[in-house]
Amino acid sequence: MHSPPQNPHDLSRHDLPGILATIDAEVRARFDACEGKVADYIPALASVPRERFGMAVATLDGDVYSVGDAQEPFSIQSISKVHTLTLALDAAGDALWKRVGREPSGDPFNSLVQLEHECGIPRNPFINAGALVVADVLLSNYDDPEAALLAFMRERSGNAEVGRDEEIWSSERRSGYRNIALANFIRSFGNIENEVDAVLDLYFFQCALRMNCVDLARSVRYLAGRGVCPGTGTRVTSVERSTRINAVMMTCGTYDAAGEFAFHVGLPAKSGVGGGIVAVVPNVLSLCVWSPPLDDKGNSLLGAYALHRFTRMTGLSVF
Repeated sequence: MHSPPQNPHDLSRHDLPGILATIDAEVRARFDACEGKVADYIPALASVPRERFGMAVATLDGDVYSVGDAQEPFSIQSISKVHTLTLALDAAGDALWKRVGREPSGDPFNSLVQLEHECGIPRNPFINAGALVVADVLLSNYDDPEAALLAFMRERSGNAEVGRDEEIWSSERRSGYRNIALANFIRSFGNIENEVDAVLDLYFFQCALRMNCVDLARSVRYLAGRGVCPGTGTRVTSVERSTRINAVMMTCGTYDAAGEFAFHVGLPAKSGVGGGIVAVVPNVLSLCVWSPPLDDKGNSLLGAYALHRFTRMTGLSVF
């Protein structure tokens, strides 16, 4: 007689600290052979040490497990686009989708190519052009969108010390020519309503936020909880919106490597060129990895490997 299949979503089956320790050892053994490059198009990011790795898991039961450099803060960069999308959807509703699409771009995250063909409507909210439109929506709906975003990040992460990295912010503001071009190009099509400088300031602010793996794993736990923050029971967003955000993370969250990421990892995720990746196991947990060297798509090479190993060792996947 066959035994019933085990449920991988039953976390009591998994030795999460042991799994994280194994992954940490495997990743560190790959430091020397890693061919990834630390982001250098933002000058202040170029000085981040290569040999860093952190990983944190936050369960819906309120437990947090971490390993390695999980407490070391880093520039969250495009991971912030998950949080700004949440705020924009709650402020503007589904009208947002008239101004930004939900399809993978197939092009680099800072590409201008598709915007002209598609009349200034970015393919999705996770490429830079789409995030600039989301920032514009926040400017139109919040008296002080920077303060609103900062309060949101602090509340979601449980860390009142979350703040802007001044060096990263000023570095991006001085060298972000591609984003400046994107914002002005979108404005020329009428899809940015506020002053371009204000939109760029908000965008550079969100990317320059400094958090660690534990902060970030906690900060997206509401997406694992169907819109509810565990522990407090606070409804952050609706069930439908949390589901939709996870869907866009799955299809667009790792830029033009989303197909490969879905194939190897099988979780909704969002990466940033600071080397971080957040991921969600719906109804179970959220997690964050950090390793600065990136592949040619802008995703953390060893971070993606760590998530691949986690899903294989636990069986936790949306597939």
